[in-house]
Amino acid sequence: MSENIEQENVVVGKIYTGTVLKIKPFGAIVSLQENLSGLVHISQISNGFIQNVGDILNVGDEVDVRVISYEEDTRKVSLSMKDVPQRKVAYDEEDGEEYEYYYEPPPVISAAAAASFEEKFKSWQKLSNERIAGINRRNKRNKRR
Repeated sequence: MSENIEQENVVVGKIYTGTVLKIKPFGAIVSLQENLSGLVHISQISNGFIQNVGDILNVGDEVDVRVISYEEDTRKVSLSMKDVPQRKVAYDEEDGEEYEYYYEPPPVISAAAAASFEEKFKSWQKLSNERIAGINRRNKRNKRR
């Protein structure tokens, strides 16, 4: 699925395998090759909310990332893990062996979050309509004077 990056061949939109070098409060630095690394911003790690990058990633983890942008002159690479299936290792108790599988990230909005959003939107809409009605009443009064 993913591949190692060739020297000087960075393709925007392509998925590569990298190793997490550093964890920062704003994201993770991922090495794509010996002299090339990029940033996976905290907003590009998962479809859901992330409080702490260290809860999801650890230094040394192998991750599959998609190249979002690449500036050749500065060799600045922006990466994303969103919507990229991640390789996981599991242990089979019957065989006693480890095996790899791909973990698909969950959809962007869960049903509970969507319902919560609908409730918040209806509340906001009601409040907004009340404010507009108040403004219209004031405007009518001011026109009469």
